[in-house]
Amino acid sequence: MPDKVLPGPIHGSPCIKEAVCIHTKKVYDSCRDKECMQDLRVYPLCTSQEIIDRAISVKARKAELLWTYIDVEPISFNKGFYTVDVRYFYRVTGEAFCGSVRPQEIVGLCTFEKRTVLFGSEGNVRIFQSKYVPGENDTQSFEKTNLPIAVVEVVDPVCLGMKIVERPCCCECDLTEIPQEICACFDEKIVLEPCQKTLNVTLGQFSIIKLERDIQLLMPAYDVCMPEKECVDSYEDPCALFERFRFPVDQFFPPLASELGDDAHRPDCSRDR
Repeated sequence: MPDKVLPGPIHGSPCIKEAVCIHTKKVYDSCRDKECMQDLRVYPLCTSQEIIDRAISVKARKAELLWTYIDVEPISFNKGFYTVDVRYFYRVTGEAFCGSVRPQEIVGLCTFEKRTVLFGSEGNVRIFQSKYVPGENDTQSFEKTNLPIAVVEVVDPVCLGMKIVERPCCCECDLTEIPQEICACFDEKIVLEPCQKTLNVTLGQFSIIKLERDIQLLMPAYDVCMPEKECVDSYEDPCALFERFRFPVDQFFPPLASELGDDAHRPDCSRDR
């Protein structure tokens, strides 16, 4: 094959059919993180706050990532590098114990902010795009910013602990306003005002942050991509379809700790979290 490959058919290669030019996004820099976010303040719903005020103790149940706000800014003294500010919004669910009655569910919102620096390269090209909308005129977007695109991949966090704090002090980092999209995820109003008792939660999270740019790449094409599997008829006999299912042996016989490998660790119960 020649040293410089041009788009078009490839001669002399039994596998590669042609070289094609594709438009895609290239990852210029990325990082991964394993974070333990301690004592994040939870802003509960109105009903949940009433329960917390009467609660003796609380227990964490689960946390769900609702939304991530991302902001990318260039670093003036270090060309090609950018700060990536990320703010996570979580829906936290727990149980509150008020005397001898059964535990009551409490729900609230908590946030976490972080900043990282990544390399995103430079570019001076001005990009314009058109977008087709069926039934309407073509939308011509105005000049596109030349900043790289930040992508955040996150797994739902793990609730590591929850506790009640009595007579907490006010902090400048307390929330004063919540985006409307976040408020729509809850059935009630979220309490932002200082209260006699507040809720703190500790979360564990795994995340990957990347900086990407549009780029054209020359790729080898082996052949057209034609699916080999036929579509299953939706009117097939359900019992006949069920007969092809494998018996879930693992569900009846969970693996032992020794079978899970080095990633299986016993929890540390020597101290209260």
